[in-house]
Amino acid sequence: MFGIQARLTFLFVVIVTVVLGISGSYAQYTLAHELEVSNERLRDGVLTRLQTSLPSALWDLDKAKVDNIVAAEMLPPELVAIRVYDTSVGLFSGKRRNPDGSVGNVAANDDVPGTPVVADLAYRETDQGGRPVIVGRVVVNFSRDQIEARLAAEIRRKVGEALLLDLILVVALALSLRIVFDPLKRLRDGLFELATRGSDEVEELPEKRRDELGDVIRGFNAIQRRVKAIILRTREAEDEARRAAQETAQALHDLRQAQESLLQAERLASLGGLVAGVAHEINTPVGIALTSASVLKEATEEIHAAVTAGAVRKSEILKYIETAGESARLIMNNAYRAAHLIHSFKQIAVDQVSEARRRFELREYIGEVVSSLQPRLKKTRLAVSIDCPADVMLDSYPGALAQVITNLTLNCVDHAFLPDQEGTIDIRVQPDGDWIELAVADNGRGIPADLIDKVFDPFVTTRRGQGGTGLGLNIVYNLIVKQFAGTISVSSVEGAGASFVLRMPRVTPGDGPGADGTMHG
Repeated sequence: MFGIQARLTFLFVVIVTVVLGISGSYAQYTLAHELEVSNERLRDGVLTRLQTSLPSALWDLDKAKVDNIVAAEMLPPELVAIRVYDTSVGLFSGKRRNPDGSVGNVAANDDVPGTPVVADLAYRETDQGGRPVIVGRVVVNFSRDQIEARLAAEIRRKVGEALLLDLILVVALALSLRIVFDPLKRLRDGLFELATRGSDEVEELPEKRRDELGDVIRGFNAIQRRVKAIILRTREAEDEARRAAQETAQALHDLRQAQESLLQAERLASLGGLVAGVAHEINTPVGIALTSASVLKEATEEIHAAVTAGAVRKSEILKYIETAGESARLIMNNAYRAAHLIHSFKQIAVDQVSEARRRFELREYIGEVVSSLQPRLKKTRLAVSIDCPADVMLDSYPGALAQVITNLTLNCVDHAFLPDQEGTIDIRVQPDGDWIELAVADNGRGIPADLIDKVFDPFVTTRRGQGGTGLGLNIVYNLIVKQFAGTISVSSVEGAGASFVLRMPRVTPGDGPGADGTMHG
């Protein structure tokens, strides 16, 4: 494929050639018209003079005078021959132009080239009818060779001018475009090296130019310095991610120990289902933290491989930074949730609610909870939709509500669908005065009829031996009924999905902001 320089040169040459062709065609047309007009004037002048001077000489049969008149008119090179005929004797006098340009006599049977023009010769005397007396006729042969030669010479001149101008243009463009394309070639080579080699090995381009290309080179050097800085920060982020992974592993170990301690304490305290429920709930944030750490580890290995290969791109670095930030946020949030669950276990066990409460906007908070589940949801083919009016404010316990939404959503993921099965999970909120109605529905396989009345009992599960403990819905039931002072119901048809409907007050009864039953704002 032609480069930009060759295409620009070709384009300019075509434009100049076309312009010169149009101009030359117009000039050629104008010249041909002028030559035709001049030839017409010459022909009319010759015929007029011959018709004026020849009749009297021909009337007197003065051959010498006729010859002189004819010879005088043969001076223009456009005249090939002039033949004068008498009405009685035939050819009276004639001259023709020889191939060498000389003028000689013409015979009656000579083949004369050129275009003949015939005109009658009328004498001033008139006949009895008052008409002029025709004493003879003259035949003048004109040649177009001079016109065609002039036109051909003009075409050769125009073609020569066009070729010369094209040559000059090509040379001028070749010299002038080097001013632009030589720095661009150096910039291209620098970009190629930056893309294929380590950034520390690529030298910055010289910034001596003080024109637009100099600005581009300075911009390239600035980008190169930016890339080096990003790589440095990426390496630092990798080190921080490793430390975070180690801390997460230690936190997981501590959480597992805490889980075992909680289960043992629950057995000793005869709290059974609640202890197992808390243990199951602890597994949720821990699982999310583990998933986030795994995603972070995979992303770190990928960026490390790209850096080692020297083919790292800015988009990959930005993607890694985004993944590292999101994973770190999820690890911190879910580690805090796990610690918070351990802290609140004692309060749940004695049916007392003293967890921190605050006012929050429901739709935004549900979105945050669903976002925290993305490490799990993205491994499925399920779509989660949220239908909640804006500005629905609650004065309640957002941490406990997050547990409810998380357990219900993951319950759909684990029980309603087969692996790799497509489906939808709909979270809908409908305000009802001082209450709200929150529904979590799926279009999965539904709940068996023999389990529909037992789903909120501890240890009831359809996945016994496959990781299901049967405590998730029991925890949801205890939180809704005891902490939120609400109700929860379930409806399902096998093969047509299930729907959990929660009703709870906007202001949760108890101490705290808005606990008097009024909402502000």
